[in-house]
Amino acid sequence: MGLMLLTACANVIPPCGAKVSPPSSELRNTKWELTRWNLPPNSYGEVRTRQIPIGEASNPIQMTFEANGQRVSGSTGCNRFTAELNEDTKGFSLKKITTTKMSCNSQRMELENDFLYELNDYRSIVRNGDQLLLIGTDREVLSFTQRPVSK
Repeated sequence: MGLMLLTACANVIPPCGAKVSPPSSELRNTKWELTRWNLPPNSYGEVRTRQIPIGEASNPIQMTFEANGQRVSGSTGCNRFTAELNEDTKGFSLKKITTTKMSCNSQRMELENDFLYELNDYRSIVRNGDQLLLIGTDREVLSFTQRPVSK
């Protein structure tokens, strides 16, 4: 019975033991790489995934919560971005997102635009150890894995 509960818990989004909307102080000086992008369930309830670049050689989508707790910065896979981090009693939000303006192929630009949309309009952020889930208002779930912060 215990194994069945653990297995069932692993398939829940967010996972059972995850912290919903952790305080931004828990994320200070951490770096995250997008490792999975779940699209909203289709009419049959099936979750589909979006193809994303993963790993240093493929210019992955990454974000870093700065040590001072006031900014988030990273890469869209094409351009660099920064955002202000604002926190209140309900959690934190990202405001004033700005990016560089390099041109990439149309597939990368579409991925970048969709990522920036999700970053600007998410419903909640959930942390579960070395995993960070950004859950969009459109029910898309972006899963990030923690990476070492460069010195």
